[in-house]
Amino acid sequence: MHPPLTLHRHPMCAEIIELFQKCHNDHPYGKFFGECTDLKIKLDKCFRQEKAVKRKANFEESKKFKERLQASRKETAETENIM
Repeated sequence: MHPPLTLHRHPMCAEIIELFQKCHNDHPYGKFFGECTDLKIKLDKCFRQEKAVKRKANFEESKKFKERLQASRKETAETENIM
């Protein structure tokens, strides 16, 4: 299975998605017998790459958030110690 094939959610894979959908439309019965399998494999690889890119970006964002949180906690602790 694959996620919903909406182009706006998968900009990195838009070209392959269009080819895959065209293959399914051009081969309504052949799609059940492996006519579009090569495109499906390419699509799966593209989704994996896209997910890796998103995962890395999310990890970097979480690191920045943790740093800001720790700085805020440290600042709060310092102001409490002063009072």
